[in-house]
Amino acid sequence: MAANDLPRAHGEPALHARFRASPEDFQVHELPGFEPTGSGEHLLLTIEKRGMNTAFAARHIAQWAKVPDVAIGVAGLKDRHALTRQRISVHLPKRIAPDLDALAYEQGGESLRVLEHSWHAKKLPRGALAGNRFRLVLREVEGRREAIDERLHLITQHGVPNYFGEQRFGREGDNVSAALAMFAGRRVQREQRSILLSAARSELFNRVLAARVQAGCWNAPLDGEVWMLDGTRSVFGPQPLDDVLNQRLHAFDIHPTGPLWGQGELRTTGEAAVLEREALEEPSAQALRAGLEKAGLKQERRALRLRPADLAWQWLDDSSLQLGFSLPAGTYATVVLAELGQVDSLGTA
Repeated sequence: MAANDLPRAHGEPALHARFRASPEDFQVHELPGFEPTGSGEHLLLTIEKRGMNTAFAARHIAQWAKVPDVAIGVAGLKDRHALTRQRISVHLPKRIAPDLDALAYEQGGESLRVLEHSWHAKKLPRGALAGNRFRLVLREVEGRREAIDERLHLITQHGVPNYFGEQRFGREGDNVSAALAMFAGRRVQREQRSILLSAARSELFNRVLAARVQAGCWNAPLDGEVWMLDGTRSVFGPQPLDDVLNQRLHAFDIHPTGPLWGQGELRTTGEAAVLEREALEEPSAQALRAGLEKAGLKQERRALRLRPADLAWQWLDDSSLQLGFSLPAGTYATVVLAELGQVDSLGTA
């Protein structure tokens, strides 16, 4: 289900707009999760790329360094139709860096340049970032400015449902159907298998979250709720709401959670567990559940609620709206835009 089609928490669309008219309209800066050690065998590069996906950038860097692809480390994948800054590491055991000037790339609207470099002790692992800072421009905005500003204030105060974004489901949105085919016996490559398992999990999580949005409890607890500490993957419960938990909930220190499906019993109990199971009773959901369990994944949890940090906006002209905000790793700017309204992307991720 596309982000624009998932149930919205704050009402009907406040706007209709176009997005990614140019890469400069979608700017993403990776927020580092650590400081370089200054020594070691891994050259840590901070790059800026335009119109280029992370996989292409990683292959280009591997060719430049004359190393195999496995020598490259990335913390996160960044969109192609964007202007992005991120870290990439290169394993160079002899600590001899090739000519950095020769790494620069520019061709047909695609470009890459090195902003910073340093040595580090370890390969950059996936997820080793604090989050991402976004600057987005929506064009051809249609809608009452007062309603749009009101919606943005609501998002600032209450956050948005923490859906998995469209990127999880493939360019044509067919990763879930491909996962079902894989579970039915179709053979796929190892790398593709990981992508399809993630898509299957994401689909089930989104179905549970959509059910809670429709029930009006995506940001409020149910009986038998399991909680997650903000900014971590640490969970506790089930634990009933009391005054202390209620204060922490309103302070965004903790969040209700939904399942990332796998083997084992649901951690939730009572009303929360009933809702989760009912949301996943449809035959295709049962097939996804069975496939994930057979693949050996374990039950995990994910926060149902996401609040953009430092959300700010300004009107560049009567029909152009600029947004700025930060999100933690593993969350999606597109779900923030979807809560604003109908946003049509002109570019391809």
